[in-house]
Amino acid sequence: MHFVFPPKPAAAVPVAGSDQLFPVHRIYCVGRNYAEHAKEMGSSGREAPFFFMKPADAVLPVAHGSIGEMPYPSMTQDLHHEIELVVALASGGKNIPAAEAVKHIWGYAVGLDMTRRDLQGEAKKLGRPWCTGKGFDHSAPISPIHPVGATGVIEQGDIHLDVNGALRQKGDINQMIWNIAETIEQLSAYFELQAGDLIFTGTPAGVAAVGKGDLLEGSVAGVGDLRVRLV
Repeated sequence: MHFVFPPKPAAAVPVAGSDQLFPVHRIYCVGRNYAEHAKEMGSSGREAPFFFMKPADAVLPVAHGSIGEMPYPSMTQDLHHEIELVVALASGGKNIPAAEAVKHIWGYAVGLDMTRRDLQGEAKKLGRPWCTGKGFDHSAPISPIHPVGATGVIEQGDIHLDVNGALRQKGDINQMIWNIAETIEQLSAYFELQAGDLIFTGTPAGVAAVGKGDLLEGSVAGVGDLRVRLV
């Protein structure tokens, strides 16, 4: 096979405690998956889950113990943070039952779904896709991935985000409207999931704007920390 130009290397995320890399196939994100966040975004109740995507190379890997640098994106005056538990898949398929979902999980990471909220809001008003609001360069900062064998199955635990040392978001993984197994079941009805897929599982309440120079420090109990500065 001869490419017209050399293809870029696959997007990848470091594996915690290893020199291995996890190759990224697709990035799926779950919208409004914590009740309080759903309310602050104008919804309520347990609505059917909905999904959007980011390009695989939107990942911004941040090494353990380091502070990653995320360029403040163009075309926005309202960049928001959304701290999330990320699920990395070892395998996939179509129509995966919730009862079998856990066996497809390779590991977990801490991620940020960064959002150009002004562009997303304008797209919503016009009935247009969210791509410019959600799928821009470096919009998915992520910690190293921890294998499920090291963490165990994550079903509960603190998730929070500080901005410049002040608490912004706080919740518990068990507060998800659609838990991880249910999310995989629903997502696999729409797409054939594959090894290398990342699922950003939703964010607690407290999303707000950040600016250049701000330091974002998030964590998920049992998974680790993520530190990112906007530059």
